[in-house]
Amino acid sequence: MEAITRDFFLFLSKNNLLNNIAKKSGGNFAAGKIIGGTDFQSSIKFIKQLNNSGLSVTVDHLGEFVDSKEVTQERTAECIETIEMISREKLDSQVSLKMTSLGLDIDHKLVIENMTKILDTAEKHKVMVTIDMEDEVRCQATIDIFRQFKEKYSCISTVLQAYLFRTEKDLEDLGQYKPFLRLVKGAYKESPEVAFPEKNDVDENYKKLIKQSLLNGNYTAIASHDDKIIEYTKELAKKYDIPNTQFEFQMLYGMRNKTQYELVKQGYKMRVYVPYGLDWYGYFMRRLAERPSNIAFAFKGMVRS
Repeated sequence: MEAITRDFFLFLSKNNLLNNIAKKSGGNFAAGKIIGGTDFQSSIKFIKQLNNSGLSVTVDHLGEFVDSKEVTQERTAECIETIEMISREKLDSQVSLKMTSLGLDIDHKLVIENMTKILDTAEKHKVMVTIDMEDEVRCQATIDIFRQFKEKYSCISTVLQAYLFRTEKDLEDLGQYKPFLRLVKGAYKESPEVAFPEKNDVDENYKKLIKQSLLNGNYTAIASHDDKIIEYTKELAKKYDIPNTQFEFQMLYGMRNKTQYELVKQGYKMRVYVPYGLDWYGYFMRRLAERPSNIAFAFKGMVRS
């Protein structure tokens, strides 16, 4: 049943008709519930609310698989402006972005040029930029880009996905950089040749990666709504005397709000992933596909006042 539910929402995420309808609606009913707003400016008030409650943030301008050089340049300029506004407004926020939004599928030189401009600004303002991981076919290119920039910039991190067979080796190889890593289960539909098809196997690999990353001394973000994963991380930290300053929990905006606040009260760093933009529909469907319980969390968020 879980596999059927996952496939159903992944199918919906790629429906162009529904995506266009969602864009035309403007996402206004989703603003302040599952997305910050249709642009970063309109998201600032929600970010400040989260910050005032002790929650850190990372923001993401929704939209990927860009096939126009001009659009990548627009995204680059928008990201630079966002970083500058984060600094100007003194927000406790980082930035997340996908390499396909900067031209990964168009030209390698283009994505490097765009990312260089963004990281120059990020270093100036000390704002962390996380390279989001996409589907498996783009995984190696994304890691290569991270490696290239990590040699020059400090304000850069990336994401590794527990459902891929290759991730344990990727984590080992990246150890030399002492990276800031976000560990996730993974949200794309992949072939059983490259990814664990069973949830239990993904969960066990996720735990293995969390332990490997923390014991390697990496600053690690555990991005999960799963209580078992959260409790596992807490117990692991106690067992190995890993300080709370070496890791954080991350959750999606509008989901598990009570748990987020409880983690802050318990003394853990909690970062909320706040997406914004018109391309919110595909993002929302993929989040529902990740885990059936997200459906309940999401709709509770959608109807809250």
